[in-house]
Parts: sequence; C-alpha cells; structure tokens
Amino acid sequence: MPRDLRNKIVAITGGSRGIGRATAEQFVAAGAKVAIGARDHEFAAKTAAAIGARAYPLDVTDPASVQAFWKAVEADLGEIDVFVNNAGEMIVGPFEKESDEDTAHQLGVNLLGTLNGMKTAIGPMRRRGRGHIINMVSAVGMIGLPGCATYSAAKHGVVGLSEGVRAELRGSGVDLSIILPIPAQTELTSGVGKGRFVPLLTPDDIARSVLRTARRPVYNRYVPGWTNPVTRSLFLLPQPWRDAMGRFLKADQLLRTTDYQARVAYETRVKAPTVEGAGA
Repeated sequence: MPRDLRNKIVAITGGSRGIGRATAEQFVAAGAKVAIGARDHEFAAKTAAAIGARAYPLDVTDPASVQAFWKAVEADLGEIDVFVNNAGEMIVGPFEKESDEDTAHQLGVNLLGTLNGMKTAIGPMRRRGRGHIINMVSAVGMIGLPGCATYSAAKHGVVGLSEGVRAELRGSGVDLSIILPIPAQTELTSGVGKGRFVPLLTPDDIARSVLRTARRPVYNRYVPGWTNPVTRSLFLLPQPWRDAMGRFLKADQLLRTTDYQARVAYETRVKAPTVEGAGA
C-alpha cells in the first residue's frame, strides 16, 4: 500500500532550483510540509514563498551546516520523515585541464555533500525506527562519461556509498533509495551536447519519480525506467563492444559538442562561495 505523504515532513537539499525545486513543489502538492536548503538563502526564500515551502541556509559540504539545517527544520516543522539529498553541481571539460579547485568542489558537493546528509539523517531516523533517505544520483553514476569525469566519479561514489549503507540499515526501519535519471533540462546541463536517442527529461519528470519512490520505497529507480535494462545489459558486453555502443549513442561527443560559452553563467555561479547549485 502506498505511503500517504500528507503532513509528512520532507527536507530537500539544493531545493531552490531545477530538480530540487520541482521535487519540493510536488511534495507540497501532495500535502507534505517541505523544507528546502541552499547556500543562497535569499534566493531559496523567494522560491519557498512561491511554492509554499520553508527555506533554510545550507552548505552541504559543511557537516555543521547540515546538522544545523536538520535541527532547524525539526524545531520548526517536526521530525523529518523524508530527507532528499539533491544538491549537485557539474563542471564540464577535459579532465587533465580541470583545476584542483574544480575537482575538490565537485567531489565536495556531489559526494561529500550526500555523505554529510546521510550521516546527519541516519542517527535520528534509526532511533525512531522509521524514515526515508533518497539520494539523487545520475545515469553517470553507473556509466562514466567523458567530459564530466569528476562528476561521474562523485556519482559513482554515491552509488557505492548508498549500496554499503543500505546493507547497514537493513532491519532498522529506515529506507534508502537512489534515483538514477538521464540528463534533464536544467542549468546543470546548459550547453551540454546531446547524445543519440536520449531525450532530455524535465525536472518534473524526475520529481515525479522521487515522489513515486517516497510513496513506494525501492532501492534504485531509473528515470526513465527503460534505461534500467539497457544499463544492466551494457555491463554484460565485452569492453570493446561497450565502447562501440558509447560511440553509437554519441556519448563520446560531449567534449566536442558542448557549448562552453553557454555554461559560463552557470559555472561562475556555482563556484561562487555563497551560491547553490542547480541540482543533479
């Protein structure tokens, strides 16, 4: 039987833009009480006011900030039922030309940020014997993509982290899920080249999958669903065949077809010390 989301307390990191905002809107529409966290608190407050949520300052790379976010939400709204680790940022370019700062930034937000969220949520949820942690990953968490190697590495890390922690949580009453979408039309993918036969999703497409997962918990949910058997089938192929399939789908064209000028505004914003990313 699906879980009723009415009056459930939902906290979402990176919730002011893109997938995070769409997810927050749909939880609000389902009757949940929603808190969004972001580094740009002023912008998040405007988003929250527009969609009927509450906004809080949050830097997912700082464990103390994540803990403060959790405590503030519970003090205002009540015990958190669903915690969505959504904050994510991607910098595109050849790996060997990526600055150390850009490498650390992506690992900090995408991997360490998710880890901090999980560490903060697990203790209280385990003590209560209930709760649901949902980690926003990406299709590149399963298959590495040239042009965003560090982002891929971080998302692969989240998959491994989630797999291990899921086993540790067995029998605790705490659910853990990962969402694995193909690219969506957000600022994060601005200017990025498009593969063959792979449509761009909308943030609402992915948000609907998050709510479906919150209602009926499963460990991994691919978006769209047909990418699950396709991805699993690729791992059964010899590496040369996998490489050929990547070329056929034009996955290797990302570096050659990306409009880097179109990404300047996004990448400048996410690198700023007080501005939050657009979502996974």
